[in-house]
Amino acid sequence: MRVSIFGLGYVGAVSAACLADRGHMVIGVDPNAEKVELINAGRAPVVEAELADLTRRAVSTKRLRATRDPVSAVLETEVTFVCVPTPSQTNGNLDFRYVERVCAEIGAALREKRDFHVVVVRSTVLPGTLKSLAIPILERASGRRAGEDFGVGHNPEFLRESTAVADFRNPPKTVIGATDSRSGDWVQSLYEGIPGPVIRCAIEVSEMVKYADNSWHATKIIFANEIGKICKSLGLDSHAVMDIFCKDAKLNLSPYYLKPGFAFGGSCLPKDLRAITYHARSHDVSTPLLNSLMFSNGEQIEQGIAMVLAARRKKVGVLGFSFKAGTDDLRESPLVEVIERLIGKGFDLRLYDRNVNIAKLTGANREYIMKSIPHIERLMVASVEEVLEHADVIVIGNRGDEFGELAERLRPDQLVIDFVRIRQIEERHANYAGICW
Repeated sequence: MRVSIFGLGYVGAVSAACLADRGHMVIGVDPNAEKVELINAGRAPVVEAELADLTRRAVSTKRLRATRDPVSAVLETEVTFVCVPTPSQTNGNLDFRYVERVCAEIGAALREKRDFHVVVVRSTVLPGTLKSLAIPILERASGRRAGEDFGVGHNPEFLRESTAVADFRNPPKTVIGATDSRSGDWVQSLYEGIPGPVIRCAIEVSEMVKYADNSWHATKIIFANEIGKICKSLGLDSHAVMDIFCKDAKLNLSPYYLKPGFAFGGSCLPKDLRAITYHARSHDVSTPLLNSLMFSNGEQIEQGIAMVLAARRKKVGVLGFSFKAGTDDLRESPLVEVIERLIGKGFDLRLYDRNVNIAKLTGANREYIMKSIPHIERLMVASVEEVLEHADVIVIGNRGDEFGELAERLRPDQLVIDFVRIRQIEERHANYAGICW
């Protein structure tokens, strides 16, 4: 395809050279004359492994050239990538001046063009930026409608400095959000044959993915550093500990625990977090990330309570209140705290959990219940039907197998507050609210 790339900085230069290396005809656009001259002389404008050779080869085969003329670049191509910087402002928000400027330039060029054209933002932008900023500018400048007269897409990059060319050729994923299927197809065709999953999604989802990725990467770094500081205080080899940690691809480095939902609980996570953070404090080791986890967990519980309070209905049913489906363990179950708080505020509750039977509980779990929450037993009922008959608000607390079959049994007037995302209910019940979705 014929591709123009606005912005010949790090992402733009790498993308231009790599797309040209794949056989596409690429025009780089930048107001900086020095960058344009470097590209046209076959020299890379940034230092990056393999990029110099790719740029030289692409220019020599006439698959890559650069210009300062945005209109001619758009008129001569089918797809335009926006790869301009989005630097931080002093308050942490993004500075969109470069995005605004190039969208106005591209839009002005589209006014002169009758063929369908796709504009793809590759810059890292906050969710909603294309809808609220880029698309309106493009439409005003072009006098045309996005998704009909021209396409708009978002295609985040996952390029690490020093390995960017290798990352382009072998990405962890290719994510494409677009206003219409034709635009998405055009963008996807640029990457044909590149390994890894191709994910088509809403533009706003595509915009958010990069922030989820980088926030997780930052979290991993801080987590490893804090574990390392604790290990050093104990005289342990932190790398040996984390090497073992990383061997676990079932729980540690996996999708497990990475679905938005309700707070964690049970007999292990809260207890162990408190213990390790106490130990760190006792050794004068600062661990702000680990310290924040229990606080953030408590915020999720507060959010769940607030959703029930906002419903302004007193009759509430809770389906599933052990800390995890398939267990009868109520120790530090966040649902128990929700129930306790609602009782204190005068709500009329009915509780059901197939796995929780007070008469059959033994050991530490029974001792915890009888000493800490004995009053919960009188609120428990023997069936889901009893909860549904009683409650105006239904709280789904865990993933009990039977809860997926509730959609047809709910009254239209009942509000469902779902802490775990039961898809069947979400899709079929109009009066539905999810805690994180």
